[in-house]
Amino acid sequence: MGSPEFAVPCLEALVREHEVVLVVSQPDKPAGRGGQVTPPAVAAFATARGLPLIQPASARKDGVLAAALAASGAELAVVVAYGKILPRAVLDAAPRGCLNVHASLLPKYRGAAPVQWAVIDGEAETGVVIMQLDEGMDTGPVLLERRVAIDPGETSGELLARLAPIGAAALLEALAALAAGTARAVPQDHARATHARMLTKADGAIDFAQPAATVAARIRGVDPWPGAQASLRGQVVKLFRARVIPAAPDRARAPGTVCGIDAEGVVVACADGAIRIREIQVPGRKRLTAAQVASGRGLEVGDVLALPPAVPA
Repeated sequence: MGSPEFAVPCLEALVREHEVVLVVSQPDKPAGRGGQVTPPAVAAFATARGLPLIQPASARKDGVLAAALAASGAELAVVVAYGKILPRAVLDAAPRGCLNVHASLLPKYRGAAPVQWAVIDGEAETGVVIMQLDEGMDTGPVLLERRVAIDPGETSGELLARLAPIGAAALLEALAALAAGTARAVPQDHARATHARMLTKADGAIDFAQPAATVAARIRGVDPWPGAQASLRGQVVKLFRARVIPAAPDRARAPGTVCGIDAEGVVVACADGAIRIREIQVPGRKRLTAAQVASGRGLEVGDVLALPPAVPA
């Protein structure tokens, strides 16, 4: 059971090493500017490989999902970023229960966006765990974990892509341990749990009155979605590739002020220093380096990047 691109390597690994009797993914949805109805990445992979596929609208309604799992004859279910909390009937449909591949070091960052919030919060490391699912949100015991350092400058999209194959390898290892009878489920310390809620469009608004490290981490954490946004000369622009640079705070410059532009990007003042933003996208244009935007007179020293207008969640 899974939906986004992050789950595809796990499905590929299962197809390679085990018998997959059923794939479950969320329904097709409109995507992109044109709103064309598009299948989730997992559904597209299953269709291309000729795997049995269902896309129920609900994990609970009418017991459709639980019945399909039971009828499939699956010994064990694997869940990777399916996007729904599963009821007990679904968890019990396979004799050996459900395993979940979760992209954080539980109990930290339970929830829908663990990688994004780890980057936004400036964490030095994250990882992938294989856990047994229960009826809570990522509360089950952990069978295996793999720790990964978060690279400086890494976006949440890049980190997700890097974690996906690590999760697939860990899943195969956990399945082998279960088959051998050597797997050990370790209960989580619920007192240490933190929550990683789903991002909204409003999370992309950048406030340069925050510390430089906080601003840079936010820009990387909301890349690729919802994308970092600021207001420049009355229009909303998107910001990419942010890093903190050594700079003493210039109290004469308001946060958000463009202090310099060079081949490496645009230097912008923050509450306690500055960051360098390498790329900018203005409305109706492709993503460009800051130097390219400046060469077209779309950006100058002294300009101010301000909070964008409020957007619906």
